[in-house]
Amino acid sequence: MGNSQPGRHRISRPYRASPNPTRPTRASPHLYPQHHLPTPRPTNSMAVSLPYSHVDSSLRALAGQAEGFGRFAIGGLNGPVHRVTSLADDGPGSLREACRKKEPLWIVFEVSGTIHLQSYLSVSSYKTVDGRGQRIKFTGKGLRLKECEHVIICNLEFEGGRGHDVDGIQIKPNSKHIWIDRCTLRDYDDGLIDITRGSTDITVSRCHFSQHDKTMLIGADPTHVGDRCIRVTIHHCFFDGTRQRHPRLRFGKVHLYNNYTRNWGIYAVCSSVESQIYSQCNIYEAGQKKLAFAYYTEKAADKEEAATGHIISEGDLFLNGAQAGLAPLTSENCVFHPSEFYPTWTIEPPSDSLKHVLQHCTGWQQILLPADKPVASS
Repeated sequence: MGNSQPGRHRISRPYRASPNPTRPTRASPHLYPQHHLPTPRPTNSMAVSLPYSHVDSSLRALAGQAEGFGRFAIGGLNGPVHRVTSLADDGPGSLREACRKKEPLWIVFEVSGTIHLQSYLSVSSYKTVDGRGQRIKFTGKGLRLKECEHVIICNLEFEGGRGHDVDGIQIKPNSKHIWIDRCTLRDYDDGLIDITRGSTDITVSRCHFSQHDKTMLIGADPTHVGDRCIRVTIHHCFFDGTRQRHPRLRFGKVHLYNNYTRNWGIYAVCSSVESQIYSQCNIYEAGQKKLAFAYYTEKAADKEEAATGHIISEGDLFLNGAQAGLAPLTSENCVFHPSEFYPTWTIEPPSDSLKHVLQHCTGWQQILLPADKPVASS
């Protein structure tokens, strides 16, 4: 085992981990400078801290603080605070009334309870839907982020969505700069979070997924070749016994780090046509099904030959007989490196302590609504 210490690491420059015969690595030893990667090791230490420790210091401290591809999402930073006072599906004081407004808004709740949605609730650009301080659950339908930008969804619950093509959070088409943080999602008829049709620059963090089949689809189908633009970061999430799609990816690029996926029913992560997945310091704990990574072959509408995708697994921890099942890389440049797109991200060694934290500190959290204090400019 390496000599890394448990705790928080900021990856601030390109690195390449030591080669490991159980996973493919890039062909050129000079492609990335050497940088010490946290070595996977079980530990009982609880010296683990999640990222974003500062974002609850004031109401708007969330804005622009996501890690990864969604890091530019500012939500309603430049708008007034709008208070939801009704749990009704629509009408005065409702969330739907607030979300259809065109101006930037930082939306908070003065009530707790369940919002029974009769149809998708569309969120327009430059909105923060901030569930801190209350307990808001959506049921019936979900949120739709359609042709919008700069949206932050924080500290909400989604359960019991019913109907054809009903997702908890549906991001399509052509939406960008989105951050989904600390949400609990379970039991929808279609996906929990689906990201398709040209939507990009999205981060999903600290979410808890359970009681579901097709958890997260990224990339619509092989005919939507415009999904080659998709870029998503998924980190510090807990996929708790969900059956598949953590995520399933077509065409785009996904960086997975410090997630805990356990007891999947088909596979943990699936790479399909032309997709690129960089899986880094995640925990994959198998139940009856042992294969963590799956590959599906499909033909893009503008290509003659069918193709699958590619996965790099770096520093991942496989438990309870989990098998990576990685396919060889076809070239040294067939999978992106995150540092090509963003300079820093927070990463822990995959460990028992990280697993414990993700089991208890993901999804909706009982936290106070922070005061709306001025946010210092960076």
